[in-house]
Amino acid sequence: MAFIKEESEDVWIEETFRVKQEDAQEQTDVPKSCPAKLRVILQDHDIRKLDLPHGIPGTVSELESIMRKTFGLNGNFTLHYKDADFGEEYFSLTSTSEIKDKDTIKVIHIVEPPTLTLTFTDVESSIKSASKTCIQTSVHTSVTDIYPSVSSSYSGSQDTPILSLSEHKTQRSQRWPSEFPVPRFAYDTELVLAAASEAFKKDGIQLNFTPILPDILEKLAETIFQYVAYPTSAQLSDVAEALIQKYPCLKEPGSYNGCYGWRQRLKYKMGNYRAKLRGLGCPELDVNSVKKKRAHEKAPAKNIKKPRKAEVNFLPPHPQGETEESLERERVELLNEVKRDMNYQIISEKMAKTFSIRRQEIVSQAIPVNDLKYRWPALFNAAQINEEFERITTVNLETTFMAKLDQYSPKIMSLVFSRGRSSKMSIQRIKNMLLEDYSVEGRREAAIRSLVVFLRENEEDLFKEHLDDGDIANEVMKIIITRGSTMSEPARATIVIEGMEVQQDLDVPRACALLMGLIYALNLSYPKELKNTFEAFQKIFLELDDMKASPKLRESTHLNPL
Repeated sequence: MAFIKEESEDVWIEETFRVKQEDAQEQTDVPKSCPAKLRVILQDHDIRKLDLPHGIPGTVSELESIMRKTFGLNGNFTLHYKDADFGEEYFSLTSTSEIKDKDTIKVIHIVEPPTLTLTFTDVESSIKSASKTCIQTSVHTSVTDIYPSVSSSYSGSQDTPILSLSEHKTQRSQRWPSEFPVPRFAYDTELVLAAASEAFKKDGIQLNFTPILPDILEKLAETIFQYVAYPTSAQLSDVAEALIQKYPCLKEPGSYNGCYGWRQRLKYKMGNYRAKLRGLGCPELDVNSVKKKRAHEKAPAKNIKKPRKAEVNFLPPHPQGETEESLERERVELLNEVKRDMNYQIISEKMAKTFSIRRQEIVSQAIPVNDLKYRWPALFNAAQINEEFERITTVNLETTFMAKLDQYSPKIMSLVFSRGRSSKMSIQRIKNMLLEDYSVEGRREAAIRSLVVFLRENEEDLFKEHLDDGDIANEVMKIIITRGSTMSEPARATIVIEGMEVQQDLDVPRACALLMGLIYALNLSYPKELKNTFEAFQKIFLELDDMKASPKLRESTHLNPL
């Protein structure tokens, strides 16, 4: 009897094992072609939905390729997924079998370390030639630092240049500093200033700086030009104040602040310095020469093309060794690459390389948007809009915009909701929007609309609700919004410029950020009816020239203390 019982237990175990194997086989045989959706975290503020109509790909590389094309991702990256066994912590995705429909994956960008190249030169020959070049180099080094296309003979000896031209950058890499760095002057000037500073500390004696004035102004002009070609009065005041703070012996007794005269000297010095560099072919200045202007603009101060929105690289020179002809060939190759396969790495490299000639077309020739989209289609890609904006301003567009928008949103809405009857209808409409959609995107849109209302401008001038028979041909600059039929369907936005759709299928806050990027990339002016709103986008959400807000923005908003 015991033997029969053991045999029946073995049969039961074998049957159970066979059933489990069949169940496992059935699960394995489920086709991967079933449609799937994934939640994709591109950045902390940028979360997207990825539709996979043919199911989850069989390999991670295939999934990465789909994401690269769908979201316009550049460079190298890896994917992470949430593992339920470890409390929803992220792990590296090594196989697509680890994810299923409606799972979350995160994009982790890989930053390549910079490559450094060391160039060794003959020290002895350098020492011999140093005495011949030191005086000329001390005056003109900054010119070739900013514009390496200038002849090497300008910076000193032909035989032993201090730095090879290939080591110089053709673009500025930083914005105007919060504290201006006063440069070192010539050795004899530094000696005079050191002695005068000691005398000022002891006896309060002011320095007669007339003999050293030319050297001081020249060095300051060179340093200013490393940041801007056309400094504002506020920036010149920053320089003058920094100079007086470092060398109190240069303070002017008759001036109300001790440095007004220095600001005036710097103003005229910068004019002369620009004239000198214009003669050397600096494109940022040459574009404003009288010979380059049209017949009805033949006046030095008429239609000056210069940065108006705190652009850092407004009109940079061509890269070393490149000409208009060679860059035009690069543009044609770029156009073919866009039409062929959208290799984002190659496109990004060529867009960076052709930046100077593209800016010349946009700034100097003022080409219509329709023609620009034909000649530079990659410029209207969301990823390239971000990169172009960073080339122009050195600021990361979407990251900065969203971070500052989130920071200021509670204060903006609090101020708006406390307004009186004049904005009652608009405020109630914004409150209703929040009741219907309290997602991150919904709150951001409500904050942007609140800002427009707070600045006493019309939401309808920026946003337009989509209508089936809506005509966009006459829209100069607008964000067209399409609302879903249910609350679960998020609003989608389209950017229209000069009657042409340039970006589609965006959430509303991202459309506002990309519209700012397009305004900079295409060198467009702010619409007059929305001047304060776009100025707030620039100076509050992007922190560009944030110390120089218009009187209306300063008076009607008190957002700075946030």
